[in-house]
Amino acid sequence: MKKYDDILIGSGPAAYKMSNLLAKTDRKVLVIEGFEYGGTCPNYGCEPKIFLEGAARTVLQSQQLLGRGISQPAKLNWEALMQTKLNRFDSWPAETREIIKKTHDVEDGYANFIDNRTVEVNNHRYQADHIIIATGQAPNLLDIPGKEYLHTSYDLLSLKKLPQRIAVIGAGFVGLELATLVAAAGAEVTIVVHSDRALREFTTKEDEALVKAMKQRGIKFSFNTETQAVAQGENGLVVTTDHGEIQADYVLAATGRHPNIEKLGLENTDIKYDRHGIQVDGHLMTTVNGIYAIGDVVSRKQPKLTPVAEFEGQYLFDYLTNKTEQKIIYPTIGQAAFTFPEVARAGVNADEVIDDSQYEVKTVSLKYGSLYAGQNDQISTLTLVFKDHQLVGVSEVGDYAADDVNNFLPIIGLDISGAEYRQKVMTIYPTLGDKVAGLLLP
Repeated sequence: MKKYDDILIGSGPAAYKMSNLLAKTDRKVLVIEGFEYGGTCPNYGCEPKIFLEGAARTVLQSQQLLGRGISQPAKLNWEALMQTKLNRFDSWPAETREIIKKTHDVEDGYANFIDNRTVEVNNHRYQADHIIIATGQAPNLLDIPGKEYLHTSYDLLSLKKLPQRIAVIGAGFVGLELATLVAAAGAEVTIVVHSDRALREFTTKEDEALVKAMKQRGIKFSFNTETQAVAQGENGLVVTTDHGEIQADYVLAATGRHPNIEKLGLENTDIKYDRHGIQVDGHLMTTVNGIYAIGDVVSRKQPKLTPVAEFEGQYLFDYLTNKTEQKIIYPTIGQAAFTFPEVARAGVNADEVIDDSQYEVKTVSLKYGSLYAGQNDQISTLTLVFKDHQLVGVSEVGDYAADDVNNFLPIIGLDISGAEYRQKVMTIYPTLGDKVAGLLLP
């Protein structure tokens, strides 16, 4: 039985953040990883996705400017793009492992709890003062006939040859972002949605504007539709739904994600969990003393994003090294879907307070600004939510919604008034930033 000060189960953004911080101490640390070192984000998630999005955005913006100074829109070569992506990202897991190994012990394999104090991997048993679970999430697969034909985002982001017809099941962040990408590359895309709308994190109007723009580019949507089966047909795959059949060459399952807890052996412990993940207290400790959970495997109301996971890694390091005794307090968190147009938000959702007299909602079309008009961006619309004249929420649909919304995060997070902002900040002109001062209430 080998003992450590700290055992990290997982090596994704939350654990990797802690690993780097612990490397600066004299604590004895073991990192256990059964998947790719670095986790989903740098290997199959946000990093390769945003890398590929750059090429897709160029294609779509050139199409948007056709006849307005652009005579020949760009074309996306999927095979060349994916090879470029593979050249950049394929080495990352091994490189991440080597970085961790320089300062910590590593064990390749899946950790399994034997009891409340002991984990086993590769027939080796370990104990530690602190065990930190950071195993993240994994894509869901519908339990339907023909589920062996379903592919996840992991598969698509390594797909070397682009299928002609792609069916996407699900209209959350992953489904819409990847649908945008493959459609920009020339695939015929149909999105199957079990409910009546797409991204519910955003306002109804923003969701409708995004769906309308995607439809105008030829992407098909089938709302209020349940996927019943997938089968091999004479001319490809057949997706059977309660609204008929969809012909496809490739089926992407984007029906959400679930916490990676199946292989942990939590039934051998007193750790409590639900369908959203492992339950923790204000110090990120589970229902077992000395065992903690951080990152996307945690059951919490905050969005499951890489910056949130890293924030928890920093907090838990500070707590375990006696730099803080306070419970974790999350900052203002921005989130975005890197579709085209993008949608982004932070703080109070305007739809949730539209009938509440305590709040004032201000909606501003940005299409008249020279920057947006020059890009033929006719969609960009900004929504601001105020309470007692203080900005408490922001959202936008538009070509650069993520960057635009970032302008407002410090105002919400630092509780800056309009008067304070105008006195202390003068932004670059002409950008959205130069409009911020005038959009804030007195």
